Amino acid sequence: MALQGNLRDFSTTQLLNLVSLAKKTGAMTLETDDNSALLYFREGKLIHASTNNRAGRLADMLLEAGKLAEKQVKAIERQPKQLSDKALGIDLIRSGVVTQQDIIKSVKDFMLDVVYSLFSWTEGLFNFNPGVKPSNDRITVPLNLDNVILEGSRRIQENERLVDELPHLDRVSLKVTDKPLRDVKLTPDDWRVISHIHPRNTIAQIAQANSMDEFQIRKIVYGMLQAGLVEIIKPEGVQTQKKFMSRAEKKLAKKQTPTMKRSMVERLINRIKRV
Repeated sequence: MALQGNLRDFSTTQLLNLVSLAKKTGAMTLETDDNSALLYFREGKLIHASTNNRAGRLADMLLEAGKLAEKQVKAIERQPKQLSDKALGIDLIRSGVVTQQDIIKSVKDFMLDVVYSLFSWTEGLFNFNPGVKPSNDRITVPLNLDNVILEGSRRIQENERLVDELPHLDRVSLKVTDKPLRDVKLTPDDWRVISHIHPRNTIAQIAQANSMDEFQIRKIVYGMLQAGLVEIIKPEGVQTQKKFMSRAEKKLAKKQTPTMKRSMVERLINRIKRV
């Protein structure tokens, strides 16, 4: 029987804890208004992760890890017969393009990147379907959820600090200062952000163009601000509107007392243990 609920009542940390403690096998979907994620578990360990804009294909993972160039990925995509991830991995290893460890690390890093982004999701729906497995063509790498939860919790605390520094990503843009960039050691992600800096591009748009979540973009921009590489400016020609809660949403928020939330959590814990 599938389990479902709201992230407002049951956090990502609690969900992963339950799956780990109960050693569950299955698929979990998480959905917000503008994003969705799909996680697969085997006996309480995370084995695959993807989002609606990051499908988790091997070629894309290797590209993000810097193990494949963009032209190599395009050449793979142009092949008349599309190889499965497993078949592609074997071909790349045999041809000496990457090693088996390169593939394992790239898949692992991609999964962690996806799941860490979910810790900041506080609104949305989740659904856990026991027994569901990823397709056979996908490369899976088992990850211990205890370490994932610890790092995710640390990131929540760091993200709260970053949100205080950069609260409204859709209301501000960036401007590169006169400080010479050659004097600073920048990462590939830093350069990707810099390449999209324009008075009309908000920080939120820069993040979207680079497939970055809010935590990633805030961390990068905050570092650049501290280094004096960029400064905050008002975006050109952009009008923003304050988002108001509807009367129904306010009424529901008032009803969600701590006692009611604990009751929901306890009921869900009992249900997932029975699945």
